[in-house]
Amino acid sequence: MSIEEVSARVVACRRCPRLVDWREAAAADPPKRYRGERYWARPVPGFGDARARLIVVGLAPAAHGANRTGRMFTGDRSGDWLYRALHRAGFASRPTSTSADDGLILRDCYVTALVRCAPPANKPSPAERDNCIGFLVGELISLERARAILALGAFAWDGVLRAVAELGILVRPKPRFGHGAVATLGHWRLVGSYHPSQQNTFTGRLTEAMLDAAVGEAASGLARGGPRVV
Repeated sequence: MSIEEVSARVVACRRCPRLVDWREAAAADPPKRYRGERYWARPVPGFGDARARLIVVGLAPAAHGANRTGRMFTGDRSGDWLYRALHRAGFASRPTSTSADDGLILRDCYVTALVRCAPPANKPSPAERDNCIGFLVGELISLERARAILALGAFAWDGVLRAVAELGILVRPKPRFGHGAVATLGHWRLVGSYHPSQQNTFTGRLTEAMLDAAVGEAASGLARGGPRVV
């Protein structure tokens, strides 16, 4: 299955009634700053280079971020932090990500999330996670050149472990999440980072230097496998 086919299946999904209701309700009653905008209000597919060697996995779309723009980590402050870091590392053509047609190009990088619809309070249920896990499995299969995975937050870290387990890769003892944690999963190198949510960035739990270091840790694994594709 191609990455385009995986994305098409993502967009067509309506498996989780709670998430369908929430994403559509958010679009129907946006905050003042977004009134008049047409919301995507569907599951959000991954975004980036189909030949990527780095996969970035987040938690889920934000209600007024990717749920509005239709592109992962686009139109919210978490995305501001992520794409600045990817730009500094040479993976993103520009440091900002404001809309799906803003000209941003990712090189050697693919950005996705474990859950594809905006969840209430940013907290998907275990059942909703499990309904979505197959999409990440499909992306891992389709992105054949990928060798590094950057997991943004413990939820994404656990989701990646669950996805690779469905591909027959079990790691025991289970690798523990932490900022800068590293684990080997078959031919993938998994790196952990605190999520660039406002809860973490406003409190100083995650700094730009820390996020740069996590991206750099993931990129260093690519360097050992050959030159970056740009």
